Amino acid sequence: MQDGRAPRIRNRAPAPVQITAEQLLREAQERQESTFRAPKQRVEDFEELHEYRGRKRKEFEDRIRRNRGSIQGEFDRSRSVFERALDVDPRSVPLWLSYTEMELKNRNVQHARNLFDRAVTLLPRVDQLWYKYVYLEELLQNIPGARQVFERWMQWEPDDKAWQAYIKMEERYNELDRASIIYERWIAVRPEPRVWVKWAKFEEERGKFDKAREVFQTALQFFGDEEEQIEKAQAVFNAFAKMETRLKEYERARVIYKFALDRLPRSKSANLYAAYTKFEKQHGTRSVLESTVLGKRRIQYEDEVSHDGRNYDTWFDYARLEEGALRILREEGGTKEEEEALIERVRDVYERAVAHVPPGHEKRYWRRYIFLWLDYALFEEIETKDYERARQIYRTALNLVPHKQFTFAKLWIMAARFEIRRLDLPAARKILGAGIGMCPKEALFKGYIQLEMDLREFDRVRTLYEKYIEYDPTNSAAWIKYAELETALEDFARAEAMFELAVSQSALAMPELLWKAYIDFEVEEQGDREKARSLYERLVALSGHHKVWISYAEFEGSPIPLPRAEREEDDDDEEEEEAERKMVPGNPELARQVFERGYKDLKSKGLKAERVTLLEAWKAYEQANGTEADVAKVQGMMPIVGRKQHVDKETGQVVEDWELVFADDEREANPTSYKFLQMAHAWKAAQAKKASGSGVLSGFTPSTSKTTSAPDSRMVDGDTDMREGLKDDASSVASSDE
Repeated sequence: MQDGRAPRIRNRAPAPVQITAEQLLREAQERQESTFRAPKQRVEDFEELHEYRGRKRKEFEDRIRRNRGSIQGEFDRSRSVFERALDVDPRSVPLWLSYTEMELKNRNVQHARNLFDRAVTLLPRVDQLWYKYVYLEELLQNIPGARQVFERWMQWEPDDKAWQAYIKMEERYNELDRASIIYERWIAVRPEPRVWVKWAKFEEERGKFDKAREVFQTALQFFGDEEEQIEKAQAVFNAFAKMETRLKEYERARVIYKFALDRLPRSKSANLYAAYTKFEKQHGTRSVLESTVLGKRRIQYEDEVSHDGRNYDTWFDYARLEEGALRILREEGGTKEEEEALIERVRDVYERAVAHVPPGHEKRYWRRYIFLWLDYALFEEIETKDYERARQIYRTALNLVPHKQFTFAKLWIMAARFEIRRLDLPAARKILGAGIGMCPKEALFKGYIQLEMDLREFDRVRTLYEKYIEYDPTNSAAWIKYAELETALEDFARAEAMFELAVSQSALAMPELLWKAYIDFEVEEQGDREKARSLYERLVALSGHHKVWISYAEFEGSPIPLPRAEREEDDDDEEEEEAERKMVPGNPELARQVFERGYKDLKSKGLKAERVTLLEAWKAYEQANGTEADVAKVQGMMPIVGRKQHVDKETGQVVEDWELVFADDEREANPTSYKFLQMAHAWKAAQAKKASGSGVLSGFTPSTSKTTSAPDSRMVDGDTDMREGLKDDASSVASSDE
């Protein structure tokens, strides 16, 4: 038993009591349980009824799932189920499709046809059922039947895809005449431009070009000549012209394009005009192409200015476009009528542009606008030669600008220049005089002065400069120009008096320019060193700027031209071409004295950076004009860069800054430590010279070392740290001595 085998029977003797088969059957009958009877269930409400039905349905589905093979081929029962479902919801498209699919899978074609016939009769607006029905008939090669189905479908006037499917079926079986008839019926139902285009394209593809033209012509007759209808039929015109282009009938295509474009406004025919432009680029002449491109750009500019009339940049481009068209017409030799038409078009653009006056009285809004008037006036003067109209444009523009708030000097000056070109000098002066009297402005004075200078009316120029200076006595440039005028007229006494009057003004804008011009006048024109020296003295007394000191010193050391009286004598003796300009040499000692005075003045004011700048200029001067000893002296005055610690008042932290340390400042402040530092730097210089052959490292150069080369005034950080330690040692020595 342990190994799972049947037990061995040892006693094979028959049993004393035998059991018969009859006895076995009787006992089985007696011991059989009674048949199970389901209890009766009483349904009390709808909820219990739904529960009962759901349970029975599940039991039924489970039995079908367990015995699936036993129910195959039960078509009657299946149809009964579908028919009962259709009685409940006869408009359920998925139910019809499932029903027909079941019949087709089991090759019940006639049943499927009957079902499709019932479905499309009941649901004629459901395209899916029609497509399935037609596909079935065509799959069975029943083309007349499929055509009959399509005819039934077309009676309901379906959408365009249905018509296209019918036409494609006829094309598959090469029934092109039938397809053409279907197109005609389609047009009768839905006469839209795209349907006309499809029909004409179909006729063109099968080689019936006359028929295609007839289709297009019928379409154009159908839409008529009204603007709205032509706008709607743009696709028909475009397709008609493209077909003629493909057939190489270029003149016919051009006529079609022009017929449509002449009856449509440009704003509504952008696509058609683009197609026409492309056509002319490929097949047109140069003149026709240019006019086409010109028209396209006109449409673009008209659209932009209609959205924003104060977009003056667009108006500029629009006007230039029309002016360019006028010039091209003149070059090609157009007729007088065409030229007059283009001139009127340019004038119309300018008139419409200047009609958009800027809002408000702020000059920034008027800056671009005023150039429209100027371009308009120049067009009338240069292109059309209508001078009276140009004069009227200038007058209108001048009357339009609010001169009490602002003005435009360019407008006044160009109006005056126009009168000069018309040889009306009094009118030009009257315009500029009115401008200066109404709204004086620097640019207006300059323009009037330049006009009189061109006319060589120097007395009027003097009068204008006087008015200019009265208007703005602080303008240094006006004083300088006035003096330069007198210099050019060789009235040097008047020029010098003008400079003196200018520098005596209490308030000046950029007085340094005026002083420089005055000094240059005395040096270059007069050659008077004493006068120039006195001017420098006055200037350093007024400003004391380090650049003034540097310029003063360089003046003393530089040569200047001879005085004017001596130059005139030399010119009498020698010819101008052969004579060289003689110069009076400078005095280096006076230059050094000026440098020293400037250094002391800046030192007394505590200006360290300015002192460094002056020393660098002094050093450059000595390198060019002095000896090595002079260079070493200036180098010895150069500062070193040191570190200084102080407590920041805001944060309370110790902050380390860099500062310039001058040798003479250190000598005056700490004479004892200075001697010690001088010796230390001399020792360091000697060590460095032994090591690398370099010169002295700092500005604290011993007075005895005159042969040492000039070192750099900027030190590296290691040398600076060493100097700090030496300064600390020097301070301790000084305290012990005290």
